[in-house]
Amino acid sequence: MDETADYTLEIQIATRFLDDESEPERDRYVFAYTIRIRNLGRLPAQLLRRHWIITDGNGKVDEVRGDGVVGQQPRIEPGEQFEYTSGAVLETAVGSMQGNYDMIGDDGTFFDAPIPPFTLSVPRTLH
Repeated sequence: MDETADYTLEIQIATRFLDDESEPERDRYVFAYTIRIRNLGRLPAQLLRRHWIITDGNGKVDEVRGDGVVGQQPRIEPGEQFEYTSGAVLETAVGSMQGNYDMIGDDGTFFDAPIPPFTLSVPRTLH
């Protein structure tokens, strides 16, 4: 029997600080993040919505909900991946993001794909 679940997604995140767009003297720190969603499951799945919880270094929390990502609602076939880059603006040099994607499988099954917490940090800020 195949142990692979119908819906299994692997989510990988890479972040970078955008120095040229940031203004630390005005408490404006801009970050880019690139997310790769790989379908390790047996069935295709489509990303419908996103939900982010963004926390800055002062503990201020912003929640962002919306349809798709970067204007798309990608359908990801088994063994394929979708990658996109987006951004976040914080009032502090360090913060974190986490959340989930609302997904639907080809068979009509709705499921959540959790986005693991990741850190946004200006280089040489965390010790």
